[in-house]
Amino acid sequence: MSPQHSTPTHWDLIVIGSGSAGIVAAKTAGRFGARVLLVERHRLGGDCLWTGCVPSKSLIAAAHAAHVARSSERFGVTTDNVTVDFARVMGHVQSAVATIEPHDSAEAFAEFGIEVAHGTAQFTGRHALEIDGVPHTFAQAVIATGTVPRVPTFTGTDSIQMLTSDSMWELDELPARLVVLGGGAIGSELGQAMARLGSDVTIVNRSARILPAEEERASAVLQATFDRDGITVLHGRSAVEVVSSDGLSGEVVLDDGSRVPFDRVLAAIGRTPNLGTLSPETAGVALTEQGYVDVDASLRTANKHIWSAGDVAGLPKFSHIAGVSGGIAGTNAILGLRRKFNEAVVPRVTFTSPEIAAVGLTASDAVDGKHRVFTGEHSATDRAIAEGEEDGFAQIVVSSSGRVLGGTIVGPRAGESLGELTVAVSAKLSTSTLAGATHAYPTFSDALWTAAIADVQYRLKSGIVASAIQLLVRVRRAIVGKPRD
Repeated sequence: MSPQHSTPTHWDLIVIGSGSAGIVAAKTAGRFGARVLLVERHRLGGDCLWTGCVPSKSLIAAAHAAHVARSSERFGVTTDNVTVDFARVMGHVQSAVATIEPHDSAEAFAEFGIEVAHGTAQFTGRHALEIDGVPHTFAQAVIATGTVPRVPTFTGTDSIQMLTSDSMWELDELPARLVVLGGGAIGSELGQAMARLGSDVTIVNRSARILPAEEERASAVLQATFDRDGITVLHGRSAVEVVSSDGLSGEVVLDDGSRVPFDRVLAAIGRTPNLGTLSPETAGVALTEQGYVDVDASLRTANKHIWSAGDVAGLPKFSHIAGVSGGIAGTNAILGLRRKFNEAVVPRVTFTSPEIAAVGLTASDAVDGKHRVFTGEHSATDRAIAEGEEDGFAQIVVSSSGRVLGGTIVGPRAGESLGELTVAVSAKLSTSTLAGATHAYPTFSDALWTAAIADVQYRLKSGIVASAIQLLVRVRRAIVGKPRD
């Protein structure tokens, strides 16, 4: 409930935006005993709860179930007439959202001493803002308003109801033909999910390969899966026009003149800063050329009393990064610290099938003579063989001394295995430490373990270490000699 006061109410901290970054910033400050106001103009919980992580992974789970049912014959299990009730699928999606929603309710924030104001914030000075015209002042503030989907503006786009990752959850029936604009993470995840639920999916991808930000081999593995799923990917193409007579179905015209028929179009071409009418410049907050809030390594803006976290600060667009940066901003604001956000360790997962997970350096970042790359193949991993999932791999990049610098994992639940690799990179562990830790068998993490062991074996066979081992063996042979009995 919005506090209504005739004179400005003063707060230790005002957090603008209740997505992952804003939630963590507010709760962090609340735990320190600060007087905190959390401002949200739409729904508490932000994109992750309502239109991002939760609904998309719920949809992907339903799509995976449909795929498993259809492909079970390879295990000797026959299932006839697999059908998808899309209304029930969307019911599952909304049920997941409804189950998690109370965690981000006003009542939940009240437990941390946080007050919630529903309304639109606008800065009126370096220490002041209004919420729907009601004045407030603050000692510190955090801007955590996130981003919104970028919508294309080529000819004809205003004549159709273009879907985005925000609006597709309002679908009440499965499109027979879906054209996805963009071959990045969102386009790949949602495109594959809709294909497995029964849509005829075409992805228009400006890049030369799917997921261009990931390892080329990872893209190739996913492309092969898309081919088996019946997904058409048009690489190196761009949409230039939409032709529609009813506002829903029609044709997408590509830059080469070809046309792709559709019943719905999903735009997945990136996101833009969500600042609306906040007027950060009024508070002395500078923006980057791309329109993001300009912050230093400690997430402080040009106004030393205002901080920013999450997507709107131009950080990598992941909910976990938003949360981590929100904690840093909240801590720095209330305690006067200058903790820094570490962009060198940013784990990421694309939740396609197979999942593609990476952190730190990847093989394409490796420099000859400075880095080594080792790979554990799923084709040689017992659990992967048992499940018929042999296309994936776990790849690590190590320094000349054996320190783990990063890597890529491709396969079922790759994101779960990424945790170990992320800890190794964050804690600056060596492959010897990973190799020396007993791993449960049989698991997909065996592939990562195998890659770590390969580096240890490499070091044992080369240079000073190899010479020292050979010397030790000779000395032991001389001391122990031949057995006497």
